[in-house]
Amino acid sequence: MTPITEVEGRRVALSNLEKVLYPATGFTKGELLHYYATTSRVLLPHLRDRPVSFLRYPDGPGGQVFFTKNVPPGTPEWVTTAEVPRSEGPARMVLVQDLASLMWAANLVTEFHTPQWSIGAPEQADRLVFDLDPGAPATVVHCCEVALWLRERLAADGIEAYAKTSGAKGLHLLAAVRGASSERASEYAKGVAVAAERALPRLVVHRMTRSLRPGKVFVDWSQNAGRKTTATPYTLRARTGPSVSAPVTWEEVEDCREAGQLAFQADDMAARLQDFGDLMAPLMDDAQAAELP
Repeated sequence: MTPITEVEGRRVALSNLEKVLYPATGFTKGELLHYYATTSRVLLPHLRDRPVSFLRYPDGPGGQVFFTKNVPPGTPEWVTTAEVPRSEGPARMVLVQDLASLMWAANLVTEFHTPQWSIGAPEQADRLVFDLDPGAPATVVHCCEVALWLRERLAADGIEAYAKTSGAKGLHLLAAVRGASSERASEYAKGVAVAAERALPRLVVHRMTRSLRPGKVFVDWSQNAGRKTTATPYTLRARTGPSVSAPVTWEEVEDCREAGQLAFQADDMAARLQDFGDLMAPLMDDAQAAELP
């Protein structure tokens, strides 16, 4: 029988706890659920009020990997859902608002991806994001160099950026913004990406064309579009090992000399949270949100 666990008064079915999801490390589904339970205090604020796109990998990263945007079949009635506008017509999506909902969603085995707006104002961007993706032989070390340039460029416009690993090869920069549509945020982000390419032509490309990307860092500004999502801080990723999209300090970015310095696994996060807390907590402070120029 599937074990039933009570979480904050809700009955949650947790299945296949001994199943190995990451064969390279032996990391099991039970360990995945434990990770999400123990990081919930920092993860939930980044999920709350944001419709979640699930990138599911129920048989591990080596099995089938697929996106689920609509409310999955069998979703408990107590999980919050909301109607979300889309160009093809409104859809209903999940909002992960509490620990019980997080544990139910984690049991699906998923990466959590969220948009740069909240359900209360889907027409307004409240985050600005840049996804720095290195094209081999470039690595996260080169992403760090670009991130530092972007940090200064954004600061010149009164925008404070925060960095996290993608959990894959690169870095994400996020900032809190207000008073702009997703279209305006995308337009601004593209302008900054173009400026980065002009300032660092041997290192940066702002276009998605793959033939342009070897040896350079693609500054992906397009994830600011209202329909796009980005890996949520602290989500596990469907990689070889249980890698985390982990917030990092600017000192760590400045000091990065090898790719392994900014690669964090689930087991690394308890100590980091004890040392740093949530490095992206300022994103939830309305007073920190900047207006785009």
